[in-house]
Amino acid sequence: MKIAIYPGSFDPVTNGHLDIIFRASKLFDRLYVCVAINPGKKSFFSLKEKIKMLKKSTEDIPNVEVIYTDGLVINKAKEVNAQVIVRGLRAVTDFEFEFQLATANEYIDPNIEMVFLMTSLGKGFISSSYVKEFYQSGVDISNLVPPCVIECFKEK
Repeated sequence: MKIAIYPGSFDPVTNGHLDIIFRASKLFDRLYVCVAINPGKKSFFSLKEKIKMLKKSTEDIPNVEVIYTDGLVINKAKEVNAQVIVRGLRAVTDFEFEFQLATANEYIDPNIEMVFLMTSLGKGFISSSYVKEFYQSGVDISNLVPPCVIECFKEK
């Protein structure tokens, strides 16, 4: 069984994230979508809210399970027996960070592969940061996020 983990802060989940999740779910028997808690990042949404949005957004994808970690993603990957860590690339600017992350993970466990999926055409500009900024500025974000994210924004 091919198992992968797709980590991120998902603050909030966007249609760009869902594009990667949907495509990765076709490549692997099991895909764990992992909310990675980064103590250096100030989150807008709570862990509970992020998990709720991800579960709602992926409920129709049977081989996806939402989990979280407050430690290293590579350790969580080992815990769930993942052979692959999936990462999305939006632009060349993402590559340098992802390359450093991949080499660090390889140092920790060379048996876990990193697989990079390019964002689909038209979704490369979508980021959680832009979504939050757009929403707070009154810009319509309905084409950028699943409906449950808009509901969570309204509840805040």
